[in-house]
Amino acid sequence: MERPAWAPRSIDISVPSVSRIYDYYLGGSHNFEVDRDAARRAMEFMPGLPKIMQANRAFMRRAVRLAVDEGITQFLDIGSGIPTFGNVHEVAQTASPGARVVYVDHDPVAVAHSHAVLAGNEDAGVVAADLRKPQEILTSPEVQRLIDLNRPVALLLVAILHFVEDVDDPYGAVAELREALPPGSLLVLTHASYEGIPLPPERAGGAVDVYKDIRNPLIMRSRDEIARFFEGYDMVEPGLVPMPHWRPDTAPEDEDPWAFSGFAGVGRTA
Repeated sequence: MERPAWAPRSIDISVPSVSRIYDYYLGGSHNFEVDRDAARRAMEFMPGLPKIMQANRAFMRRAVRLAVDEGITQFLDIGSGIPTFGNVHEVAQTASPGARVVYVDHDPVAVAHSHAVLAGNEDAGVVAADLRKPQEILTSPEVQRLIDLNRPVALLLVAILHFVEDVDDPYGAVAELREALPPGSLLVLTHASYEGIPLPPERAGGAVDVYKDIRNPLIMRSRDEIARFFEGYDMVEPGLVPMPHWRPDTAPEDEDPWAFSGFAGVGRTA
């Protein structure tokens, strides 16, 4: 397999990556055949996976616009993945020139491509770090340079927590990040769930097994379990809902049924 110029030498291009699989679902070009193969195997069980990812992105953009409308101009996007059109810095800086954005990911391809996309953008940066180690993120030079933790921040955890197993204490990591945020900050979150998927859970479980096979377990949590991530936050209307129901730009009934898989919500620190 020939290594493309954009792929860091340090990565094993024979091993699938969830961020590159996500890139494939969104129609991106920064993925390898091993990623595409895993994505196609998962889609044999859940053919609507690309629609779910598109709904994730659409929700994220609406939430970023809400944050800007509330006067928030700082964004910390953890598990940001590979930049695609309409990413956080594009939405935020279009709505509020000078808005500051830090992307965080542990996939070297996502980090390298983010650096390339952000070249010359002094108001955006990238951190190679893991959600499971909040202090490494908060004390990183880019966060220190761009994010003033004395002013409200929008913390984005979009389609990332379902890749953190309970043994790694995702609730503890989210709570630790919350403790670092000043009043008026927002938590923007989406999470996979069997609830809302338009097929039986045992069928959807086949796609979950694909992620388990590539050693990136996909943890399908219930709505109540997802709601626990918002402890310490006041929920922004309409609460924790399927993605198309969160402050939609278009009529939810026009959405693909797959878009209603999982949940999205925004919480505000008091």
